Amino acid sequence: MTDYFQCGRYRIPLRNDDCKPLVMGILNVTPDSFSDGGKFLDLDSALSRAEQMIEDGVDIIDIGGESSRPGSQALSLDEELRRVMPVIFALRDCGKALSIDTYKPEVMREAILAGVDMINDIQGFRSPEAIAAVAESDVGLCIMHMQNVPSNMQSSPAYVDVVTEVRGFLGDRVRDLLDAGVPRQNLCVDPGFGFGKSLLHNIALFKDIPKMAHQLDLPVLVGVSRKTMIGEMTGRVTEKRLAGSLAAALSAANMGAKILRVHDVAETVDALKVWRAMLV
Repeated sequence: MTDYFQCGRYRIPLRNDDCKPLVMGILNVTPDSFSDGGKFLDLDSALSRAEQMIEDGVDIIDIGGESSRPGSQALSLDEELRRVMPVIFALRDCGKALSIDTYKPEVMREAILAGVDMINDIQGFRSPEAIAAVAESDVGLCIMHMQNVPSNMQSSPAYVDVVTEVRGFLGDRVRDLLDAGVPRQNLCVDPGFGFGKSLLHNIALFKDIPKMAHQLDLPVLVGVSRKTMIGEMTGRVTEKRLAGSLAAALSAANMGAKILRVHDVAETVDALKVWRAMLV
């Protein structure tokens, strides 16, 4: 693995002994996301939320304009741009790395021009158009695995060997991006917890984090905050999954995850501080 993750304007160390995982805060400017849909849809509330995350110690702010919850439908290009571009312009000089959560090449291009530092693609840069949109930039890229599409991904997830298949998909996407000239230090991978996976699939992939990082030789991003898998293990509704989400975040950190994508920034930052102090 490289010594750092190049995330646009930010070069983030990966091998520092005192380096805790980065905390990526979720900023959904959507009316229908599974946990916080509608809360930050207008610009003022989105900026207020971002300011709070910065105060809480966030490292990366991940802006999303299209819900990818199970059963969600695709959003038009114009509407996604209308939702996310004002937020990007308003936050690009906030002092924190900005990520855009999108699979649309046109949104990627516009966001890069506006100053984002990272592209988080739930489709894993499968399309040549997506690769072309990012290949000549210096942004960080998160390659995620998803089986099928959000509208049907949880209908009946099925694999012969989920670990092998997800690793294989991610490895293929990594090679495509490297072949297109993207430097390895600009890449990270996400197994895609909850994106076309059952609870057993998610647990198997979680346990594979150390081997995945080693085999792909890249930092692993983990996003399980408030997800159905936490609810299935705890019996809690979405609004009461904080404890379970924090336990999962610390487990991921212990397994070597380098980026944690979360809703609850302050609580995750505090939990990581205590976790790290106990290891020293």
